[in-house]
Amino acid sequence: MENTLKFAESHEWVRDNGDGTITMGISNHAQGLLGDVVFVDLPEVGDSTEAGESFSLVESVKAASDIYAPVTGEIVEINEELEDSPELVNEEPYEGGWIAKIKVQDVEELSNLIDGEKYLATIDED
Repeated sequence: MENTLKFAESHEWVRDNGDGTITMGISNHAQGLLGDVVFVDLPEVGDSTEAGESFSLVESVKAASDIYAPVTGEIVEINEELEDSPELVNEEPYEGGWIAKIKVQDVEELSNLIDGEKYLATIDED
């Protein structure tokens, strides 16, 4: 599963949708560190994102953690299911637990992300 995704060093995953948009969420590793997610502060559709800048927040029983935009662009869809079921971030981090879809401003930014194998190697070192 993780081999089809790209990752930011800040533990967000990205799936290229092939239409100029990406779907993103937090990695299985990140949700495991957070523990049981109890709230996701979703961005608004139409909000702008700046690569590397915080644009959302996930709260768990342990901590609150900023979510960083993996690319610069515009929020085109949010996962409204997380409003009532934030635990999807824990249960299905790469499927039902996605956070937002972003229209990518510059597709070259996707090359700054790392593949699943390299990402897994970086977290093994932690």
